[in-house]
Amino acid sequence: MELLILSGLLLTGSAAGVLGALFGLGGGFIFVPVLMLVFGLAPAEAVAVSLVGIIAGSTGASTVFVDRGSANVRLGLLMEITTAAGAVIGAALAAYLEDWLLMCIFSAVVLYSAARMILDPEKVIAPAENASGRFVFSYKDDGGRDSAYEVQNVRGGMLLCTAAGMISSMTGVGGGAVKVPLMNLYMHIPIKVASPTSSYMIGITAFSGAITYLLSGQILLEYAAGIAAGAFAGSLAGSAIASRVRTKHLRKYFSALLIAVAVRVLIQAGGIL
Repeated sequence: MELLILSGLLLTGSAAGVLGALFGLGGGFIFVPVLMLVFGLAPAEAVAVSLVGIIAGSTGASTVFVDRGSANVRLGLLMEITTAAGAVIGAALAAYLEDWLLMCIFSAVVLYSAARMILDPEKVIAPAENASGRFVFSYKDDGGRDSAYEVQNVRGGMLLCTAAGMISSMTGVGGGAVKVPLMNLYMHIPIKVASPTSSYMIGITAFSGAITYLLSGQILLEYAAGIAAGAFAGSLAGSAIASRVRTKHLRKYFSALLIAVAVRVLIQAGGIL
């Protein structure tokens, strides 16, 4: 592989790794269009390499988030049961279904979520006094104080994660664009917890989809190695930045990024990418 191409892959992976770790999106919304437009990969090849980059970015971010206690590992593993199942289904169906309609629906949901996150204040449900339920957790708020929250609508959230997993493997976006708003708006998990938890989950989801592409021989290993190395390094930087961003700013920036993701997916649905 030429040095120029390798440098481009490392740079792309690093940029996507920073944003992916910071917002819990995985970086696939950058990987896929860049790999197609700049490096000339076919759509299926770009998605396959993107999933490898997402795995690397998730691994790097999770080493920081889990050690810091930002990611809710217990809840993430529970929700990942249905998310991973959706990823396998999506990867299997990708070769047979016309996915433009799914992309349009996905974009509409993401745009609605972005508007909700801009207009609605964060609603964290504090547990009742002396509560000791299975879904009561603690986190550090913007002031570094220990606070508690109780997860709401767990069953519905797990069901909706199936759709997030399908979208992840069919579009290469990573699923975080659905999972983070789902956790924050529907399950009332603080954004400071939702984004790191999504980063933790995304690697497992992407691995489930990547296995299907690997078995079909669609992963270009040299490109995947360059993207993965950059994504891992970028994710470490992104996870370090995340702890310094206040909640209201994080939600605002995340909403802007959601709009960009929705536009990118709509362009893809129109056959431009």
